[in-house]
Amino acid sequence: MLLGYPVGAVSLLACPFCRDVFARGEEKRCPHCDIALRPFESLPLSEDARQEGGTYTLPEHETLDVLYLGRGRGVLLGLGLLGLGLFFANWATLTMPFDATFSGMDFAKRMGWPWAALAAWLVLVPTTLSRRSIVQMVRARVPAAFLAAIPAVTMGLLRYFPPKAGYLPIHVTFEWPFWASVATSVAAIIAAFRFGGRIDILQASKESSLSSKGQTLH
Repeated sequence: MLLGYPVGAVSLLACPFCRDVFARGEEKRCPHCDIALRPFESLPLSEDARQEGGTYTLPEHETLDVLYLGRGRGVLLGLGLLGLGLFFANWATLTMPFDATFSGMDFAKRMGWPWAALAAWLVLVPTTLSRRSIVQMVRARVPAAFLAAIPAVTMGLLRYFPPKAGYLPIHVTFEWPFWASVATSVAAIIAAFRFGGRIDILQASKESSLSSKGQTLH
């Protein structure tokens, strides 16, 4: 007994979709929606209940479409895919002690540590795609910028510490895909720090919308 009432006597079940309420043991599935009933207290507030109680989902927390490309999401995703493609392009041409061309993949196979550039692009792309709200984008700015900087650092080390050929003289000419990769990395760093856009503009727009509806702002 709790406050004079049997504890199990007021246990209710509800349909997660239409929110019809049933006594426990009355139904197992909603007769209208054919969905398994769940304990009433475990369900989140319905949209009607949120509006009646003055509770709203903030715009910056709303889940965006998977293919949403605004607020720098499309730019950062495009730069990540571009950097990924450039990794397999011709980065350098070797003229001494023999003639050969090297892509980022070739450098990685020979030296090992250039794999870091490929790993950074491979992580940056899904990191960008997995951020489905503005708040998530903003919180991912520093990790995304760190990932975007790894290729630039890798190529900087490669430029100033090129592979050796023992005691033989070596001559390496870095081609345009190499410099394009550096530029892509730098652009991705800038895009990462702008990932998600400005929330203050969004907040101002939301307050203006509420004011136009005659609601009191606190």
